[in-house]
Amino acid sequence: MLRLPALLAMLFCAAAALAQPAAETQAPVAAASPAATSAAATNAAAPPAAANPTPFVLKDTEVRTIRAKALQRDYEIYVSLPPSYHSSPRRRFPVLFVSDGDYSFPLVRSIAQRVGNRAQGLEEFILVGLSYAVGDTRQFSRRRDYTPTPNGEKTRDESGRPPVFGEAEEYRRFLADELMPFVAATYRTDTNRSIYAGHSYGGLFGVHILLTEPKMFSHYILGSPSLWFDQKVMFAREKAYADANKDLKANVLMAIASYETVNKASNDPRFSRNLDMIADMQEFERALRSRDYPGLSLTSEIIPGEDHLTVFPAIITRGLMWALPARRD
Repeated sequence: MLRLPALLAMLFCAAAALAQPAAETQAPVAAASPAATSAAATNAAAPPAAANPTPFVLKDTEVRTIRAKALQRDYEIYVSLPPSYHSSPRRRFPVLFVSDGDYSFPLVRSIAQRVGNRAQGLEEFILVGLSYAVGDTRQFSRRRDYTPTPNGEKTRDESGRPPVFGEAEEYRRFLADELMPFVAATYRTDTNRSIYAGHSYGGLFGVHILLTEPKMFSHYILGSPSLWFDQKVMFAREKAYADANKDLKANVLMAIASYETVNKASNDPRFSRNLDMIADMQEFERALRSRDYPGLSLTSEIIPGEDHLTVFPAIITRGLMWALPARRD
């Protein structure tokens, strides 16, 4: 079961008081100071902390550790099963794989339970949160695993280690050759409907998959993809793909926040200072559309009132409704 830390106070003072006999009144030896009286009142009012607080558990969730043999490191995945999984033993379910699982997994799971009047607007699905390499910080792991070239910024993360970039293809192979087959063998999945969702570097990684092995997923939800990375290297890769291929069979939703652009006339700090990610996404969209791929279905959206750090909940809500509309049996 997935256990998320939470502190639960145990309110048992009243019961304890009822169980104990009333203390005898004694004459005070000396008058207490105002400070001592105040501290005593505070301590008397505060309930004692629980000795062994109970972790918060998300129902029908699991944590699995998968060994990436070629990479020689372990990754955790978080799995959430749909409500009818156990009551419909012959049914197979589509799977949504979402990057940055530590943040996105509980968020996507909660949103999915509310779309369309308590999830009635969505088809049930298995959710798989792709977490980071065991022992790595979030920043170190995602920089290395989600980026396509080694040419990233040199800022160290909180661990103090120099950053590593450019292992997106190695990580993609781990997903394709080890993690996704494990999920398919362990759960009742519809292998023809595997959906990828990622934001920022996670969106960049989704673009890398799309241009490397587009059939790996049936749908791609690409939120605020970091197309600026390494002098916009993905634009060159898009052209290389177009030169070598006549089709790109995929369903793609790209979405971004309205504040992810540069607006020098505004003092609003939510605008980007130097990266026009909206312009990058629009340019990439134009490039894909210009190829006239018969198998490509492409949708894009700019979401008003959001910035790079607030937009993902809106993106994933739209993405779920787009990729997993309610079944009409």
